[in-house]
Amino acid sequence: MRSCLIVDDSSVVRKVARRILEDLDYIVDEAEDGQEAIDKCRQEMPDAILLDWNMPIMSGLEFLKLLRAYVGGEKPRVIYCTVENDIGAIAMALKAGADDYMMKPFDQSVLISKFQDKAAAA
Repeated sequence: MRSCLIVDDSSVVRKVARRILEDLDYIVDEAEDGQEAIDKCRQEMPDAILLDWNMPIMSGLEFLKLLRAYVGGEKPRVIYCTVENDIGAIAMALKAGADDYMMKPFDQSVLISKFQDKAAAA
């Protein structure tokens, strides 16, 4: 089975995304911030990561740069998630190694479309 790490400081976002991704047959783990996420990736690298932009301790961008520099960190498909409709922030995330992005709040169909692309490629 594919695995996904949901990295978001909002427990509500993590809970909603978890339900949707588990319905797509992902094994789901969660992290509240970038530091917790990088620690989990060092233990076991997921197949995909749903990554929030704005978090305490370590931002999504900081996490993404560390992840991509880490051995095996090129493997996960990273979907960057933000409430900011800022093309510059999205461009920075894509340049840092995000594979795709989506805006928050997201709905079930948007999240499924981002992860079904991965399922088809797997």
